[in-house]
Amino acid sequence: MNSKFESCIQACSNCAIVCQTCAAACLGEDDVKMMARCIKLDLDCADICQLAANFMARDSEYAKEVCRICAQICRACGEECKKHEADHCQRCAEACMACAEECERMAG
Repeated sequence: MNSKFESCIQACSNCAIVCQTCAAACLGEDDVKMMARCIKLDLDCADICQLAANFMARDSEYAKEVCRICAQICRACGEECKKHEADHCQRCAEACMACAEECERMAG
């Protein structure tokens, strides 16, 4: 693993998994319609986090740009998840905000 990116790759990988878990759990909530934006952002966030981790792992010249957009999506997802009381949403909000900070640091 590329050591200069290690903590950011870890944060992204963790966030991707937590977002997938949150999206799946949201689908099991009573009012799924109310969770629609949360689910969409969870899926966007999981995808961009995985992509960012991949770009950093191979030391892509575009890693910083991907991390910049990743941070934006993580923040949006975190803000949305924070609105919901479910444990999975609260955990997801934390993972998203932690990842956003790592990615912002990476993007410079």
